Amino acid sequence: MQLSPIHNSETIIALATPSGIGAIGVIRLSGPDAINLVNSVFAGKDLSIQPSHTIHFGTIRDGNQILDEVLISLFIGPKSYTRENVIEISTHGSAFIIESIIKLLIRKGARPANPGEFTLRAFLNGQLDLSQAEAVADLIASNSQASHQVAMQQMRGGFSSELQHLRDQLIHFASMIELELDFGEEDVEFANREELKGLIYQINRILHRLIQSFEQGNVMKNGVPVVIAGKPNVGKSTLLNALLNEERAIVSEIAGTTRDTVEDEMIIGGLRFRFIDTAGIRDTADVIEAKGVERTHEKIKQAKLIIYLVDPEQDVKEIESQITYLKELEIPFLTVVNKKDLVSKELEEKLSVISCQLSVGLAVDSSNITVAEVLEAQLSGREESEEHKDNKIIFISAKNKIGIEDLKSSILEKVNLHKINTDDVLISNIRHLEALQKTEESLNRVLLNIDNPITSDFLASDIKQALYYLGEITGQVTTDDLLETIFSKFCIGK
Repeated sequence: MQLSPIHNSETIIALATPSGIGAIGVIRLSGPDAINLVNSVFAGKDLSIQPSHTIHFGTIRDGNQILDEVLISLFIGPKSYTRENVIEISTHGSAFIIESIIKLLIRKGARPANPGEFTLRAFLNGQLDLSQAEAVADLIASNSQASHQVAMQQMRGGFSSELQHLRDQLIHFASMIELELDFGEEDVEFANREELKGLIYQINRILHRLIQSFEQGNVMKNGVPVVIAGKPNVGKSTLLNALLNEERAIVSEIAGTTRDTVEDEMIIGGLRFRFIDTAGIRDTADVIEAKGVERTHEKIKQAKLIIYLVDPEQDVKEIESQITYLKELEIPFLTVVNKKDLVSKELEEKLSVISCQLSVGLAVDSSNITVAEVLEAQLSGREESEEHKDNKIIFISAKNKIGIEDLKSSILEKVNLHKINTDDVLISNIRHLEALQKTEESLNRVLLNIDNPITSDFLASDIKQALYYLGEITGQVTTDDLLETIFSKFCIGK
């Protein structure tokens, strides 16, 4: 894709709706000749004299042949998505009709659009900055309420306006320091160093907040990977099926049936979760199963949340060992006791008492303690009540789908995203994260150099570097390679 210089004299065309048979298809054109090209094949009103943002009914004709009855949406630049003349042709969804109209208009002088070229033109023509353009792709790809909110917030310029405010303040000090360089022989100081330090501290607080928001923003954009782990035959595949409400994983009474990871997604509370069923955690001589167990450990380390599934008849020492392992990973986990139908009501009530004792640090007689009680003790570690509350065990029956909705609620609570204000600016793009981190590093060098006897040109250089990295995010600083990398990921018609 040739990005620089962009040939705005060319009119581009592409299908803006997904390929395949549907009720309608929308063909989009953008460029100086968009109106004239369509007007030359449109039997209806003269589009060249119609006002912008109007819709017109007529037919598209190839000579005497009528290709289709269509609606023409007319957008006259600069009041359009690309700030150029834009035409959208709504046709019937026949692949033959769509292809015939596109070929006809290409013969008339249009050029097939490259991936993302409509949004690229919007960026180059000043309609969007680069972070907003990237948010367009995120919005198209969003498949949950959370990812939609993050993309919408960024596309509407919340992130951009915050960065612009930071840049404007830095530019002021950079200009003052540059002025000092012009009067270098006169030993003057136009940029108050204490004010500069105060500004950098303020900016760094904002940068730190944005950088810290990446984990939440990335999870909201890409979903939460949740690993279902436990010993073989404890009911992990049955639980996956119960969560998804479909037979996604093979269920068998034979231990070790799951030899590899099985993944699928679902939406809980507006947030996308990717559930991963794994091979059982155990030592095995079976080479294939051993490979599956190895992958289980790899997936566990990549998870944002672990569902540790336990059988009420499971060996106590095994549970203690596995909980110790999970705690060492420092990844949030829920301990879920499956086969609730095998757990007596008396045991559940007794657990409540045990839970209260542990939460206030009282000793528990372990001589007659049950598997589930040991589990509770291991989780709480006799810590404070809030910690204990977070680690309460959950009873379910995956086979009978008992307690599944409560488990979903606990999952949502554990990832803690419900406390995030989606009106706040959240970072969800790794490119933005890296640029913010580099900005912070540059500003920290400025702070270090202010407190050391150093010439103004070094301060100016570090401030310029910080401005450069901020400009990379919004597109005030770009390269052809960067633009090609970003826009090549878009669909053709966007």
